[in-house]
Amino acid sequence: MSFIEKIIGSLADKREWKAMEARAKELPSEYRNAYNAIQKYMWTAGGPTDWKDISRIFNGILDLFEEGAAEGKKVTDLTGEDVAAFCDELVRDAKTWKDKYRTKLNDKIGRD
Repeated sequence: MSFIEKIIGSLADKREWKAMEARAKELPSEYRNAYNAIQKYMWTAGGPTDWKDISRIFNGILDLFEEGAAEGKKVTDLTGEDVAAFCDELVRDAKTWKDKYRTKLNDKIGRD
């Protein structure tokens, strides 16, 4: 990994992220709004921290939404009525921000 990539992250990962965002912009508004709301939930409620998990989860959501839109389904036909539970299930096996901060807190308290 180059010095630049250590500072700004992987350029390939950034390109992949931009490609995912471009796919999201092409979704019908109901799906695009849901995708953006899911992203916001993931980042604020303890979403994944590992790029492989992030890529897998968000590409999977995009695949699902593209297919659902093509079939004329509503977002909740795909996610269920409890969209937060849908999101929580997606990150169930992923290392999340919450895990990272939990570990950091446990390592910090009582160990100084």
